[in-house]
Amino acid sequence: MSTPSVNSETGAILPDQVWMLPPLILHPFADSAGPSKLVESSRASLMLEGLLPNGECSREELSRRLVEGRYYEIRMLFYVGKDLSRWLDQCTEFTSRDAVLNSLGVRRQSFAALLIEDSPETVREKLRQWGVVDYKAIFTRALGLNGVFAELPQRSSLSDCFISNYYRFADHMFSCQQSLTPYTVIHAANFHFEMYASGEYSRMLERQWEES
Repeated sequence: MSTPSVNSETGAILPDQVWMLPPLILHPFADSAGPSKLVESSRASLMLEGLLPNGECSREELSRRLVEGRYYEIRMLFYVGKDLSRWLDQCTEFTSRDAVLNSLGVRRQSFAALLIEDSPETVREKLRQWGVVDYKAIFTRALGLNGVFAELPQRSSLSDCFISNYYRFADHMFSCQQSLTPYTVIHAANFHFEMYASGEYSRMLERQWEES
């Protein structure tokens, strides 16, 4: 196994060696009321901005609908973030057993940046198939929230200001996490991984057990 070279300008590992990372497993999170809350929240936001007629709804009622939907978004992103954080932990453990990666400064932040900025094409294609358009924003905010909250915060513990603008806070939270320590930038050319929905991964394992 040859030692990969590192770009001294960007810190990126150059493509002369490939590592296979653990698979990223995402668990579905939804309930029957979720989609309607998100739609109401989006409509309320447009009404508050004057882009849709508000009918007989007061600004207070529209603000309530907006906050309710945004809190549901926080819930969804928090649980997505738990899956992403679990994967980052697995990648970090993988790195700890590899002397080469340790010497190159590959850190947890390296894998977070890989996931968001340069995921393998197979991962991006699966996200497109799932209808996920702006996965970078979703993953960034999910990790930002999960890096601050150990448990899902109760609605009553969050201000309306935070909930209404959580995405701004979450973006900054993620940026702060990434800047906590220097790390080497890595790319999909060197680091491959697959992504599965939890049910899909379970079925795949079952088939492997049956064939073994």
